[in-house]
Amino acid sequence: MSIFNLHHVYKRRRVVFFLGILGIIIWHFSRDSQKETPLRRVGLTANSSQFTLDGEPFRILGGSMHYFRVPRAYWSDRLLKMKACGINTLTTYVAWNLHEPERGVFNFNWQLELDWLLRDRNMKLRTTYPGFTKAVNSFFDELIPRVVPLQYVNGGPVIAFQVENEYGSYAKDGRYMSFVKEALVSRGVRELLFTSDNRNGLDHGSVNGALKTLNFQKLRPEDIRHLDSLQPQKPKLVMEYWSGWFDNWGGLHHVYDVDEMMRVVMEILNQGLSINLYMFHGGTNFGFMSGALGNHPYKPLVTSYDYDAPLSEAGHYTAKYHRLRTLFGGFHNGNLPMMPAVQWKKVYRPVSTHKYLLLWDVLEVLEKPHESERPVNMENLPVNNGNGQSYGYTLYETNITGGGMLNSRNHVRDRALVFLDRQFIGVLDYNTIEIIVPNRKGRRNLSLLVENCGRVNYGKDLDDQRKGLVGDILLNKEPLTGFRMYSLDMKPDFIRRLSSRSWKPIQKAPSFPAFFLSKLYISGYPADSFIQFPGWKKGVAFVNGQNLGRYWSIGPQQTLYLPGPWLKTGMNQFILFEEQESDFKMQFTNNHDLGMTVDVN
Repeated sequence: MSIFNLHHVYKRRRVVFFLGILGIIIWHFSRDSQKETPLRRVGLTANSSQFTLDGEPFRILGGSMHYFRVPRAYWSDRLLKMKACGINTLTTYVAWNLHEPERGVFNFNWQLELDWLLRDRNMKLRTTYPGFTKAVNSFFDELIPRVVPLQYVNGGPVIAFQVENEYGSYAKDGRYMSFVKEALVSRGVRELLFTSDNRNGLDHGSVNGALKTLNFQKLRPEDIRHLDSLQPQKPKLVMEYWSGWFDNWGGLHHVYDVDEMMRVVMEILNQGLSINLYMFHGGTNFGFMSGALGNHPYKPLVTSYDYDAPLSEAGHYTAKYHRLRTLFGGFHNGNLPMMPAVQWKKVYRPVSTHKYLLLWDVLEVLEKPHESERPVNMENLPVNNGNGQSYGYTLYETNITGGGMLNSRNHVRDRALVFLDRQFIGVLDYNTIEIIVPNRKGRRNLSLLVENCGRVNYGKDLDDQRKGLVGDILLNKEPLTGFRMYSLDMKPDFIRRLSSRSWKPIQKAPSFPAFFLSKLYISGYPADSFIQFPGWKKGVAFVNGQNLGRYWSIGPQQTLYLPGPWLKTGMNQFILFEEQESDFKMQFTNNHDLGMTVDVN
């Protein structure tokens, strides 16, 4: 995570990194941006019951925003809005999986897969397992030299580094936290170190030399007393005060009452604690990056990461924002900056899908299928320069000569559309592990299109996140063999190749799955909008090659955020991959529909 002080947005900046699987940066913006920045000797310290910065008392009024969940063109806008709310500190993850998509291939330019780690069937994530520590060291060798010059003591923005995130809820290896800490310090990290845990994880997620901080939504005095007992006479920071919650497909949109939130925030501040709101601006899980909650039961998360945060997914002000601004304004000398204008939203005319390509027609665009007697999980497929497949879909095909009961043995990760001779016959997932295969004569093709709906992002199931078919599939209690496997990760290069294909005009309702092509002409300056999908069932939307994320009629989310910076004046291309059903028309609205709501308990 990163923390930034937002006194003046384009001024001197200060940052904190969390560098486990993710990174956390704390960025502080000071008042001397236009001046030559001197080297400093004293950064953020925690040597007494109050933080100091530059030797002066400092209370963190923080908010989280993840740069990879926000279009780059809007980074400045979101930071200015945070500053105008009285936020003096920004925290953000640095996502390892986005910056090292293949082993040894580093990308620090794209707005943004680490899942090549799962090719090692013995891999133990977040431990001192040699395969994992080797990967961490390799990544740190690339990342930390980029951050060291930005440390506060060097005149830069980084004021602290978070060693790990909620490791106490996962802790499997007593040596791991010391390894991560040493990996940071040995590469030149000199700023304050943090750990971050909920109440139950405080006793197991810490490391000597790092300040313990607390995560929660409901303030319990006994939790604060416990933190104080573990490190008396130290400043207390609520590193994650949860302003809302996640939404999962098939559920409801979670909201956290503004009055209840403000009551807790005021009590935190009245007790002299520092605070960081997670999230202040949630943004969007673009692409296939939404993740999932727990395996018991498994709950894939929606595309929106609105989180009921003070700044909405599209950067709109909310009641929470205005109430926080009034409160935080009392902690600043002078008036807060003016609130920046909200981006204009436009309702574009509806567009019809006029051309299509069946899934089966695009297989020739893919790499040659991998053949194997038994199914291979997507991470171990010999694709992407030997790094396997991380996201998207994998198509498994084999031949059968009879019908009967098809049993997944719960080896489908996470959802499979099943086809007989390319005609849909059913779905296999965590709830449905058996379907009937019709009994027809002759040699027939059985296909399973398996979707990775998102990897679990918390808890003790991290090592069990391989996707695709992770074991045998049985037909009449006998394992199927002789598989052909196609990787459909739907990366930008694949979408570009699709765009150059000869698409078929829609003259009658096609079969599914299929890719559908639509075009939207914009005569003026592009603006934000939201896409509606009435009559569509489930799929993925792309605009000008950018993956906007998943849509699914089961909700709760009913619209996808369409960022204006991803559009252009002139002709814009939309490609929708639809799994099962469509009315062949997209509509636009200026209101985001995140579905029916439920209060966070």
